[in-house]
Amino acid sequence: MTRKKKRLKKRDFSKGVYLLPNLATSLNLFCGFFSVVSSLEGHFLRAAGAIVVAGVFDNLDGRIARATRSTSRFGVEYDSLADLVSFGMAPALLAYLWVLRPFGRLGWLAAFLFVACGALRLARFNTQAGESDGSSFTGLPIPAAAGTVASLILFNDRLGSVSPVHPLAVLVLLYALSYLMVSSLPYPSFKKKVEHRSFNSLVLTLLVLICIAAEPGIALFMVAVTYMSSGPVRFAYGRLKHSQNVESEVAPPTKTEEDSGPAGPAA
Repeated sequence: MTRKKKRLKKRDFSKGVYLLPNLATSLNLFCGFFSVVSSLEGHFLRAAGAIVVAGVFDNLDGRIARATRSTSRFGVEYDSLADLVSFGMAPALLAYLWVLRPFGRLGWLAAFLFVACGALRLARFNTQAGESDGSSFTGLPIPAAAGTVASLILFNDRLGSVSPVHPLAVLVLLYALSYLMVSSLPYPSFKKKVEHRSFNSLVLTLLVLICIAAEPGIALFMVAVTYMSSGPVRFAYGRLKHSQNVESEVAPPTKTEEDSGPAGPAA
């Protein structure tokens, strides 16, 4: 085989590798569009499930790109545009058509704020790409925010008529998620490659997967709420630990028996 043929074969293989992550991103975008259509038709459970599936494809495209070393600027921009549809527009429209419409202007403003803050979150993430070590995110990632909305609908369907979610709680949740996305709170990232994991981590992962398979509505909602709360909890814990360290440095040393000077004469 000549050198020219080898170069052409290598170039064709490179194009095929770049196709894989972009194909996953396209499936993510398709799920987001399908969620929008399902919400307009009143199939809210189907729309929520499509957002969850979009999150799976969004996680896969990044992992495929890193594994095949096919990351590109085009892929980053395409992924952000797909995320804005699947995790910005789709969950906002879903929440509005589900329970927020009776609130009138306050309801659609909450949906718009969710989309706007999601776009700002994606823009900030793209501008800060490469500046961090990848161990944490600044602000709640937009897929996690969308997953919280989708899992809430699945959770409400699991509860049925026993304890339905109040529409006011959904309104407050949407405003809270909008703030968390544009905040500077740290959130853990699971994109960093880990060579070795402990046996306990493996067992915990299996238990989580079993719970999701047994009760997907309840388990996904609990995972989403736990991750959403991890940012404020980590921030509060860091501030508390910092204040304790400052107090320990400022506090005067305790007076010991050696520092009290020579003892007086015995009686």
